[in-house]
Amino acid sequence: MSEVTRPSLSDALTERMLELIRTGGHRPGDRLPSTRELSQRFAVTTPTLREALRRLEATGAIEMRHGSGIYVGADIERLVLPNPNMREMHAAQLLELLGARIVIEPPLAAMAAARATGEELVALQRVLEAAARHLRGQDAELHDTNMTFHRATARLAGNSVLHEVVDSLLTVHGPEQREILQIFDDRRRDYDEHLAILEAIEAHDAAAAEERMRAHLVDVKTVIEQRLQHPPK
Repeated sequence: MSEVTRPSLSDALTERMLELIRTGGHRPGDRLPSTRELSQRFAVTTPTLREALRRLEATGAIEMRHGSGIYVGADIERLVLPNPNMREMHAAQLLELLGARIVIEPPLAAMAAARATGEELVALQRVLEAAARHLRGQDAELHDTNMTFHRATARLAGNSVLHEVVDSLLTVHGPEQREILQIFDDRRRDYDEHLAILEAIEAHDAAAAEERMRAHLVDVKTVIEQRLQHPPK
């Protein structure tokens, strides 16, 4: 019987924790009551409470800091969450990932060009300035700045749900994105295409920003297709 009722209890406890956060007016970074206090409040055992806390932590709703306590997570208000259990993707899925980005990201670049402010543009410029410093073999750093550029462009579009979609794709498939960088193997070309997108956004040219983002992603996808079909010897 416990195997049937335990998940139901955990589900209910998870909802009560979320209700506590919402009704208490807690914001990301706020500290929550201790495990002992929560166990007493909800009249559950510590193991049962910890199961609910682990589920909430997996979605980013809370953050458990060893030796410090339980805090409201940065992702508490997200509508779209990355799946932490995603397995390694195969070649066909890599191409599907790029295909999804081709559909989603170009319109977001256009929206970013239409609404980006001076301060936001400066932040985007700094991302590419950082990328320029990592073009000679520093692939880990270059990957991070490249992904930051795409995330920042999506955020500037002003649609939080679509930004979360892009962020989730790039987060869950981080290893695949690094593999794409390795296979594409033309860091300067990749950087120059990012720079062209930025210039269109700075000029508030929505049509050019959309077209350049699409051309960039299509270019990457084409190279990946060719090299997967005919890997270098």
